[in-house]
Amino acid sequence: MVKQEKAVLARILTAGILLSVSFLPMLTEWVSVAVCIAAYAVCGFDVLFKAFRNIFKGDFLDENFLMTLATVGALAIGEYPEAAAVMLFFQIGEFFQDMAVDKSRASIAALMDIRPDYANVEDANGNIVKTDPTQVPLGSTLIVMPGEKVPIDGTVVSGRSALDTAALTGESLPRDVVPGQNVFGGSLNISGLLRIKTTSLYSESTVARILELVQNADNNKAESEKFITRFARYYTPVVVGIALLLAVIPPLFAGDWAEWLYRALVFLVVSCPCALVVSIPLTFFAGIGCASKQGILIKGSQYLETLSEIRTIVFDKTGTLTQGEFAVQGIYPVNPEDEAALLEQAALAETYATHPIAAGIREAYGKDPDPNRIKDLENIEGEGIRALIDNLTVYVGNEKLMRRAAVDFYHTHPVGISVHVAINNTYLGYIVLADRIKADSLQAVSNLRKNGVRRTVILTGDRTDVAKAVAGKFGID
Repeated sequence: MVKQEKAVLARILTAGILLSVSFLPMLTEWVSVAVCIAAYAVCGFDVLFKAFRNIFKGDFLDENFLMTLATVGALAIGEYPEAAAVMLFFQIGEFFQDMAVDKSRASIAALMDIRPDYANVEDANGNIVKTDPTQVPLGSTLIVMPGEKVPIDGTVVSGRSALDTAALTGESLPRDVVPGQNVFGGSLNISGLLRIKTTSLYSESTVARILELVQNADNNKAESEKFITRFARYYTPVVVGIALLLAVIPPLFAGDWAEWLYRALVFLVVSCPCALVVSIPLTFFAGIGCASKQGILIKGSQYLETLSEIRTIVFDKTGTLTQGEFAVQGIYPVNPEDEAALLEQAALAETYATHPIAAGIREAYGKDPDPNRIKDLENIEGEGIRALIDNLTVYVGNEKLMRRAAVDFYHTHPVGISVHVAINNTYLGYIVLADRIKADSLQAVSNLRKNGVRRTVILTGDRTDVAKAVAGKFGID
């Protein structure tokens, strides 16, 4: 809880205690009245201040004005406990509303972690200058170390690496980049040093546009929000007018001015539009904040409203229906007795690799590979690894690597990612890995169908056979 929220809560508790004390039977009437007024002042001074400030601004017909008018009127006719109680309950409602908004803001702010803090700019003399990304000119050369975020969109000039783009694309599988390829600001550099030439200013980069969309989400208002804003503009003066008529006209015929004034004040309190005016925008804002907490970017409440009308949903596969973490599904040696050796050689070759497939092989191996057995390692971009293990040349990778090593291989398992292993040009077999299905994805797809979604689709960059296998598990149309 932030400092401001603690102060408001302290005021509410103090006012509540004072109001409770005012009902003690041993207090005299004047002391009880004084305690009630103190409770009213403690919890209501900010409402009074806003109401009077807005009067001088000429825009005063809001909930603060209505609450001030109603409670001051209650004080004027001697209903001191009611004035304090109404203001207290109003402040409690405002407190919970502010808490909900702050929670949503915090969730949205947590999504802002993709913002790069700095950019390493290489000057004409080859020196590295740490610079604010917003101050980097177009066409600058950036140095991005392993573990750093790419600050601005650009093209790789030199270096090779794997980039984690999950925060931008949702794709959990790292993207391998080489010179000449474009990279997006907000990506995380995993392995190698990259020299990048910027192709945009920070304000025009991918990461800046994403942040702007989220931060300005409340500007894209839904139709229901626009309606309630227009409605409140006319509703409040109408309520004040009716209350005034209620306080003046009936007593002209029936008398009892105090009773009708009291009824007019009750009408004002009951008709206060704050719940109506606040609830709809607050609900949308809380929805956007809750989605942000789950890593979902919603550009504004109008899009949140549109979601209720969706009947077809297209899913990405990796990281959405699946975890983006690869696990060994099967080991297929040429000779059955070589199964353990096949997994061991693959795990040794992948000892230093940071790729999710390497992590899945090491997990299946279940032991820490002995690095002393590895004499040499060569990472062949886009193909796999060639290693010298126990003085034997071991190839671990895809079909391209097997062809490079002139190894006769075979493949009979269609679904999943196959990692082939060969020793001294002799084919040992292959390991099949597949992305793990998320435990709650099946339930999520089922729930969407129950909520009106009629058609489900997978759109993926993976192979057709893998996509169909995953679609079959989920009953995707």
